[in-house]
Amino acid sequence: MLIGLNLFVVVLLVLAIATIFAGVKTVPQGYQYTVERFGRYTRSLTPGLNIIIPFIDRIGTRMNMMEQVLDVPTQEVITRDNATVAVDGIAFFQVFDAPRASYEVARLDLAILALTTTNIRTVMGAMDLDQLLSHRDEINERLLKVVDAAAAPWGVKITRIEIKDIVPPADLVTAMARQMKAEREKRAVVLEAEGQRQSEILRAEGEKQGQILQAEGRREAAFRDAEARERLAEADAKATQMLSAAVASGDPAALNYYIAEKYVKALEAMATAPNQKTLILPYEATAVIGSLAGIAEIARGAFGEAGAPARPRMRPTGPAAGAPADSSA
Repeated sequence: MLIGLNLFVVVLLVLAIATIFAGVKTVPQGYQYTVERFGRYTRSLTPGLNIIIPFIDRIGTRMNMMEQVLDVPTQEVITRDNATVAVDGIAFFQVFDAPRASYEVARLDLAILALTTTNIRTVMGAMDLDQLLSHRDEINERLLKVVDAAAAPWGVKITRIEIKDIVPPADLVTAMARQMKAEREKRAVVLEAEGQRQSEILRAEGEKQGQILQAEGRREAAFRDAEARERLAEADAKATQMLSAAVASGDPAALNYYIAEKYVKALEAMATAPNQKTLILPYEATAVIGSLAGIAEIARGAFGEAGAPARPRMRPTGPAAGAPADSSA
């Protein structure tokens, strides 16, 4: 009888320990457990130590409350312009209501995946290929708005949907590459033509400025030449007046000097002409000697020798003195 009593105590102790373990539940961080009593939801257990009624209450669903990642497999989508592309993506979601996520939908991950896949085809099928390749942000935003609104009754928040790859067919990729190459060549030709046009404009501007400067230089030179000729004419006029006054006063030295100067300048011009090969001097050299004698007299008068007795001047005997030239000479 003592053995039976001891066995009963042991069984009772084991049942008590099992009851304690069945009634105490520890929930890890980031999870919530639903509690069912006779198959019906009653409450949710939060992270930490929780107590339930043993053998009456039981744990229904261990729901992950952290943000989760769902990979969207590759699928083919036909765009509005009948181009077939392969598309895959990724979705991020988070459960914010454990009872609704547990009892409003079965297999939550599969439901979100199916919803995302369907809406990818709907949204991207309404766009052209060019829009599809260049407006990913718009696609992600529209997908997020549609899928989040559809998953809200399940107690789930869709935080982000991203399209990873959009792969057109190989022939379409080749055509796009040719189009891009042609567009770049077109831009290069346009830029080259624009550069040549700018170069021609700058060259024309430079030539214009050069011609303007040359015209201004020629105008300035002409002005200077005219001024020099005017001064030379004034000097000649003054010299002529002085010569006329000297002749009128009976002094032939100035006239002789003037004639000799013109004579020498004429000979100089003839001798220095670029096309002059033969120089013909006058036959009557005495005319030149007479002119030089007149110049000598003028020089003596200028240097203070006017008081000295003048030497007898050589009278030219040729045509310069008015006599006819001897043919035998």
